[in-house]
Amino acid sequence: MSQSQSRSTSPTNWQPNQQEREGLWIFTRVRDFVDNIANTSPARLALTVFAVVILIFTGLLSLPAASTAGTVTPLHQSMFTAVSAVCVTGLTVVSTATHWTFFGQLVILVGIFVGGLGTLTLASLLALMVSKRLGVRGKLIAQEAMNNAGRLGEVGTLLRIVIVTSVVIEAALALALIPRFILLGEDFWQSVWHGVFYAISSFNNAGFTPHSDGIVPYETDLWILIPLMLGVFLGSLGFPVVMVLQQNGLNWKKWNLHTKLTIQVSFILLAAGTVLWALMEWDNVRTIGHMDMGDKVIHSLFASVMTRSGGFNLVDQNHMESTTMLLTDALMFAGGGSASTAGGIKVTTIAVMFLAIMAEARGDADVKVYGRTIPQGTMRVAISVIVAGATLVSVAAFLLLSISGASLDRVLFESISAFATVGLSTNLSAELPPSGVYVLTALMFAGRVGTVTLAAGLALRQRSQLYHYPEERPIIG
Repeated sequence: MSQSQSRSTSPTNWQPNQQEREGLWIFTRVRDFVDNIANTSPARLALTVFAVVILIFTGLLSLPAASTAGTVTPLHQSMFTAVSAVCVTGLTVVSTATHWTFFGQLVILVGIFVGGLGTLTLASLLALMVSKRLGVRGKLIAQEAMNNAGRLGEVGTLLRIVIVTSVVIEAALALALIPRFILLGEDFWQSVWHGVFYAISSFNNAGFTPHSDGIVPYETDLWILIPLMLGVFLGSLGFPVVMVLQQNGLNWKKWNLHTKLTIQVSFILLAAGTVLWALMEWDNVRTIGHMDMGDKVIHSLFASVMTRSGGFNLVDQNHMESTTMLLTDALMFAGGGSASTAGGIKVTTIAVMFLAIMAEARGDADVKVYGRTIPQGTMRVAISVIVAGATLVSVAAFLLLSISGASLDRVLFESISAFATVGLSTNLSAELPPSGVYVLTALMFAGRVGTVTLAAGLALRQRSQLYHYPEERPIIG
């Protein structure tokens, strides 16, 4: 090799060509853009990341290769499915099993996994991947996403723990389900696919099923129902709670307040939902009235777990009693834990508001629980989340009533299911015209990112004031 050739290939003398310079310029601009948003408006970064991810999955689902018919899926259907997957909802306007090819189902499954990580986690991961670092406000928003589960310097480690935890739990669920599908007569690779699909769908509280008739054929099969319930319940607790349980086990004294409230309220809602659902449907022959006592209990427990964001169903929602539909509306709106794969207004929001009401009834100046005082700012955030959620559902229900002409109970059920990213349906989604589909699409997006981003934004935007106006109390109630 000549001396000139040696110099031209030496790393110290390397000079990028025109194409490489253009690539470096684009990368630099993207990195600067992400840095700027992450450090000035993390909430905007979260919204931007989720919107971009949804657009990517919409494009993939629009490809002819994603449809069994080999044609382009209409935009309102592909976008609705992409949003439902990324927002881990489970509502569908076309059959997951018959409309989508294996490629299409794989895109949906990847969307569920990515969306299950959450908006704030995705935004933090993007900032880490592009700029190789998180600014102070980027670390604050990532820490907020995990409920302050560590110090600022540990945020990168915590993000890795979130991903590893998801993969480990989903793998364990898949290993539990795969042998059962094999015993039921499916071939090995089909069993693997169904086991992995249900594992990811359940832990991320998505509710998508690769079978055309869902899980109804397995309504008495505990080998399948128990892993699904366990996956949904663990996913609804949230990553901060799971990490506390990993570190401290069942030692109640070492749990932080968030973990105590989340687990306590989750079990209260689970028990209350099971009992009330059973009482309301016990004699309904269209749902569980014809079953024996054991199957009725299983169906009631399964329904209680799934109504708070799981989305799997064993009975036709249209066949339930009106009182049961109202109970389901309430449980769906409540949702699961903060920073979890579940939706709704979150169980800690309910706990804080209940504690505030009890404190007001007793005449206490502070809201106290388990030896801790809940800050006034936290209660303002809880009120904001509840009001924002109720407003979004009300506006969407009004629009859907005008568009569809369906009954109020069906419209309200579908609206709350979309906002709370549950996925239970009266089949109204599939009956809506494109305009109604877009309304539900927007509601799913807002329900997944809106209240969480609002809560995080309010928690970080504490402006200092040098003065206070005189207090005056208006008449309340």
